[in-house]
Amino acid sequence: MVDSQYYLPNDIGISALDCGEAFRLLSPQEKLYAHYLSRAAWYGGLAVLLQTSPESANIFVMLQRIFRKQTPAQLEQAATAAGLSSAEYQAFLVYAAGLYANMGNYKSFGDTKFIPNLPKEKLQALVKASQAFQDQPAEMEALWNSCSGPLYSLEDKQKQLGLGDKGITTYFSGNCCLEDAELAQKFLDSKKLSAYNTRLFKRDNGGKACYEVRLASAVQKDCAVDGECESCCGSFRFEDKEFTVKRGDYGPVMEKVSYYLQEAQAYAANENQRKMLEEYRRSFTLGSIDAHKEGSRYWIKDKGPIVESYIGFIESYRDPFGSRGEFEGFVAVVNKAMSERFAKLVSSAEVLLPELPWPREFEKDTFLKPDFTSLDVLTFAGSGIPAGINIPNYDDIRQSEGFKNVSLGNVLAVAYATQKEKLTFLKEEDKDLFIKWKGPSFEVQVGLHELLGHGSGKLFVQDDSGKFNFDQTKVINPETKEPVSSWYRGSETWDSKFSTIASSYEECRAECVGLYLCLKKEVLSIFGHEGQEAEEVVYINWLSMVRAGLLGLEFYTPESKSWRQAHMQARFVILRVLLEAGEGLVGLEEVTGQDGKPDARITLDRSKIHTVGKNAIQRFLCKLQVFKSTADVEGGRALYEGYSTVSDSGAHNFLRLRETVLLRKEARKMFVQANTRVNGDSVELVEYEGSAAGLIRSFTERFPDDAEQLEADLLELNKRDAPCWC
Repeated sequence: MVDSQYYLPNDIGISALDCGEAFRLLSPQEKLYAHYLSRAAWYGGLAVLLQTSPESANIFVMLQRIFRKQTPAQLEQAATAAGLSSAEYQAFLVYAAGLYANMGNYKSFGDTKFIPNLPKEKLQALVKASQAFQDQPAEMEALWNSCSGPLYSLEDKQKQLGLGDKGITTYFSGNCCLEDAELAQKFLDSKKLSAYNTRLFKRDNGGKACYEVRLASAVQKDCAVDGECESCCGSFRFEDKEFTVKRGDYGPVMEKVSYYLQEAQAYAANENQRKMLEEYRRSFTLGSIDAHKEGSRYWIKDKGPIVESYIGFIESYRDPFGSRGEFEGFVAVVNKAMSERFAKLVSSAEVLLPELPWPREFEKDTFLKPDFTSLDVLTFAGSGIPAGINIPNYDDIRQSEGFKNVSLGNVLAVAYATQKEKLTFLKEEDKDLFIKWKGPSFEVQVGLHELLGHGSGKLFVQDDSGKFNFDQTKVINPETKEPVSSWYRGSETWDSKFSTIASSYEECRAECVGLYLCLKKEVLSIFGHEGQEAEEVVYINWLSMVRAGLLGLEFYTPESKSWRQAHMQARFVILRVLLEAGEGLVGLEEVTGQDGKPDARITLDRSKIHTVGKNAIQRFLCKLQVFKSTADVEGGRALYEGYSTVSDSGAHNFLRLRETVLLRKEARKMFVQANTRVNGDSVELVEYEGSAAGLIRSFTERFPDDAEQLEADLLELNKRDAPCWC
């Protein structure tokens, strides 16, 4: 029996993301703008296949070829004739839907591999019975042979994403280890090159290691090209090693992204949007992160657009080293009613920021008021869809020029709807309250997390010319009571300095800000919660966080002692902090469930949230910020990794509790997204049902003009790098 965490259950939740009404309210120009941006996002999202695992692209192409010839309903007859039961055929559809929804065969949330929940010989029989196989037997046979082994393999290293012997990654060639990643980061820093849009390949050159840093770009040339004064490409010696910087990663895909961004430019609403798209296009054409940063600056200035979007190599959660971005592109329409509430929160930010538990000097000199809007997603291409986003991720821009926050309203509406019978680890009397207030409390938490969490706190920096952005003779470290003695220098960034823990540590800091500030009545009143209702929102927000900390254990791998998901590690850390606070604030006990199997029960004493709870978060949050501000990696790591430790000793046996969490876990929902289609002068929205078949159809109809060429390009890109993963 395969452990259930390695396949997706047949009854997995699949919901259609509803944006019909929001889309219908757009003007013809806005619809065309949204359409072409969506095209750019969907094509760019294909790069995620190549960023996830060696086999993802080939599995994707195989599925596309099968389902372009036959719809799921038509294929079912062939499946039955090939000897598959209806449950086995459903398992195949769920696997295919999962591959599309995660853009690869590893879960976007948790980075665990998933395999089809049916025997390999049954899947092979289905592939061979398909119309695609009948039409092109040699090509389909070759495709099946190239991916059928890894498709089912659950060798230890292949169970999760990771670097070296800890897992699979295609951000680095298979012979790279942590030391190689560290050396490459130093090299990139020395050249003032960002790692966001790169991958690293190590080769043996006559017994000497040499490294190739590959930039994502449509242009293949490594010399200076139009729009660039001098090339960043070439060969360099660094610490007695040879480094070559080359262009052309995901070339054909990046070309498509650039083409559709150019098409979108014609329908831009203003000059900021036009210039933003021009810089993005330059970034994807030349492989320039500087151009992407420039585009992001115009994006920040584009306040309150009706159609909001962002695209690029953005989140670094899945790079095992923590500094390379996964491709992501979204297009969404503003939800005006919800956005008004967020606008009030933005207006209150300057009053709320001084409430945070660190000295004034540790806060930014001026709060850069961001756009904060609630959006209904039309398109979200990448490995998964979050509930809220704070971007850009470039800390130098966030610190001094600004950022935007978005909450994805139609994602929140379906992602966190929970059935009572599936609610685990809570007391019966808490369950109805949880179901009633989870949505409203999460809206408050997302708002505070994105705006005042990620948007707060200062980094102390000494630039290349020796100039400080703080008075190093006067600023006192509140933890040591001594003057601040460390800071960021030159091109050092938060990501490059804190590397492997940066993402999770920052998510933890933002979650703590949310817990801390939701205790303020004025915050709750902004969201329309007063009196007893406000107290319920606070209680459920804190209870959700404590429960999420326990659920987080699903995303811990005991064999490698590593966490596979930044947010869930952050929530586990918070659970540990609140348990450590004592005084009966949080209870966590192991019990036996009604089914006779191990279970657990979480309790939270609501009378102690404003005292014991608040004090614990206050102390911990101050420490997190001080280590972050002062670039104290050693102190930050010791604190964060200490609380992240999962062991079987102490007051709670977390390793045993992990087994209970796995036993009772519910699979994360998948979303079906609409397509847009130009019909004459207008744009149509093509919607699909919320099912595995609907999700599959949305993908097979997503690239109607050039599906065959696109599939050939993906296979060619994959084949080129195949030797690098061995």
